[in-house]
Amino acid sequence: MAPKFGTSGLRGLVVDLTEPLVHDYVTAFLRACPHGGAVHVGRDLRPSSPQISGWVIDAIRAAGLDAVDCGAVPTPALALSSLNAGAAAVMVTGSHIPADRNGLKFYVPTGEISKQDETRINGALGQTAPDAAQGTLTQADARAAYVARYTDAYGPQALNGLRVGVYQHSSVARDIMMDVVQALGGTAIAIARSDQFIPVDTEALDPETKNLFAGWFAEHDLSVLISTDGDADRPMLVDDAQRVIPGDVLGAVTARALGAQVICTPVSSNTMIDADGAFDFTAITRTKIGSPFVIAAMEAALQADPAARVVGYEANGGFLLGFAAQVPGQTPAGNLAPLMTRDCLLPILAPLAAARAAGQPLSALLDALPPRFTAADRIQGIETDTSKAFIAKLTEDAAARAAFFAVTGAEAALDTTDGLRVSFENGDVVHLRPSGNAPEFRCYAEAGSRETATALVETYLGKLGATLST
Repeated sequence: MAPKFGTSGLRGLVVDLTEPLVHDYVTAFLRACPHGGAVHVGRDLRPSSPQISGWVIDAIRAAGLDAVDCGAVPTPALALSSLNAGAAAVMVTGSHIPADRNGLKFYVPTGEISKQDETRINGALGQTAPDAAQGTLTQADARAAYVARYTDAYGPQALNGLRVGVYQHSSVARDIMMDVVQALGGTAIAIARSDQFIPVDTEALDPETKNLFAGWFAEHDLSVLISTDGDADRPMLVDDAQRVIPGDVLGAVTARALGAQVICTPVSSNTMIDADGAFDFTAITRTKIGSPFVIAAMEAALQADPAARVVGYEANGGFLLGFAAQVPGQTPAGNLAPLMTRDCLLPILAPLAAARAAGQPLSALLDALPPRFTAADRIQGIETDTSKAFIAKLTEDAAARAAFFAVTGAEAALDTTDGLRVSFENGDVVHLRPSGNAPEFRCYAEAGSRETATALVETYLGKLGATLST
């Protein structure tokens, strides 16, 4: 399948991400979108990223623009660097998908590109680049400002007394996580650093990885365990009860800790934020899955009210801050400037700092939330066209849908905002959706217990595998 835009930028097999194709997409981006005269370039740690990054830099310079090489750096750190400089950015990353795939994420000087920008880029493909003087190439440290963003805001006592395991694998943020934890008063313990790229999907951790956690907690006497996906725009946080905390729970807790009022989040996110009395949010907007849709909703909220205390988050945990927030409990008060791109560090630090400030373990803070639990996983090797055809059939044929979901009971409501989301009379929810940029079929579930949500995902992934493999 040729590289194409999905929910997280351009993605494709490495063998298809050729030098001419990369040049074409970067040139089209620079032709179609504002860039501020310079482009910051970053990359993750997968083996193909240095070469592709070099091709990106060549295309930028050939267009007569200045290229700023930020090296191996988290996606949110690159975005922060380019935003502060009023420049565009290109991140070379395949995020959590296997190393035989890679991709490009594009940023204009104001943040992530929109779906409208994608359309303009696609429309500019195949056009010859105009002759231009060769742009310059410089290097920049995008890491320092990103680390300072959180160390300055939270202060040296925020994680005092916590023993934080840092599952390093091949996360491009593995050293940054260590630095930030130490600077905030915690003890950081490096775990399982790898020289080989490991495609960790924080939203769907494989059982083998989860089985390692108990041993790490015992061996290192951990308070919590943290990590990210490959390019560090998604968090992973395992609490003191050794539970992996879903990203939409981290998002809700982080929003509350920062005093947010307006929430923009995909339809797949946990509905506990709608519960009376648990949160003080004034407005909740549900979107399609993908940061461009969340950002569009945030921008609409800010256009209606520039002073809106708006945030966005996805079920994978990526958190977007749309207002100048003040970190509670800091003296002097810690400030966080807006950063409207998916970030991994804030939804890790905010819940930990909130629990620490309350004098309780993270598990106690989480156990006080409304009892709505989500689970998610995916079946790999299912082509997108096959997945879409199956979703279309279930959407259009009520009898086929009832038969497929018969084991869960009667349908109460149907939501087709993104994929197929079925609510049942017993309160359970099952959401099926093809991946936008990989041959994967994702299943999300929500229920009144963690065990039921997990069982629903296992049941329907099994049914999908049996149905689509025949």
